[in-house]
Amino acid sequence: MICNDCPRECNIDRKTQVGFCGFKDKIVVAKVIENFMWEEPCISGAKGSLAIFFAGCNLKCNFCQNYKISFSTNGNEFTPKQFCEFLEKFNQEKYSCIELISATQFSSLLIESLAHFNKKIPIVWNSGGYEKAQTIELLSEIVDVFMPDLKFYSTSLSKTIAKAENYFEFAGQAIIKMRQCKEKEVFQGEQLIGGLLIRHLVIPQNSSDSIKLLDFIAKNITSPFISLMCQFTPTENSVIKRKIYPLEYKIVLSHAQKLGLTRGYIQDFSSADESFIPSF
Repeated sequence: MICNDCPRECNIDRKTQVGFCGFKDKIVVAKVIENFMWEEPCISGAKGSLAIFFAGCNLKCNFCQNYKISFSTNGNEFTPKQFCEFLEKFNQEKYSCIELISATQFSSLLIESLAHFNKKIPIVWNSGGYEKAQTIELLSEIVDVFMPDLKFYSTSLSKTIAKAENYFEFAGQAIIKMRQCKEKEVFQGEQLIGGLLIRHLVIPQNSSDSIKLLDFIAKNITSPFISLMCQFTPTENSVIKRKIYPLEYKIVLSHAQKLGLTRGYIQDFSSADESFIPSF
């Protein structure tokens, strides 16, 4: 398995080697939370998601709230066939969707696995956005809802925070491809069962970066459905050591409104006082 799934393009044989993400040719699950309710209402739905948290990440954001998972390679290992069998053990009627969280480093393995999965509820791809357009096209065959973060515009910011100087170059094109693959949002009641929900977390000291990302979305994504978040909470590893100021968030929200980006969610500012507990 020569891996060039993500923009890191490590070009290594994962049967015998590891690249940036640190994984070989097994899917590694760090944690499963049933009836997970901490996402946007259209994702959590009435029953919550079956949230599968994968070990590791192809980004290494130094403010990551899940760093104990995203900076680790520990978890339960599965071959593609075993992962499909693992998912089949869950009663899908108990959940609103199956949410695959930070799974980019296992893209090819999951495409192989889920091609054989008897899906009865939507599959949500919750990612950091640092992906290749050609991988997204393949994922679109198994994924119903893409929910990427669009994190950074500035190359210096993405290099400093995520060791990914070319983040926007790839994330921007990946999100354009997501919209091409999922041309519009499909709802069943209030539940999003198909489409694209673009998330953006406003980073302290970087409102101008957020504004550039909103400009990109408005120009390049047809009928964008977005979620603006303010929950940045510093960790011991964060380069940025403070939470967002109300004025910083207000500037970004005002620009979104000016652009007509009013379809979606705005996170309650009180969430900035809590640790990774969103309130929309």
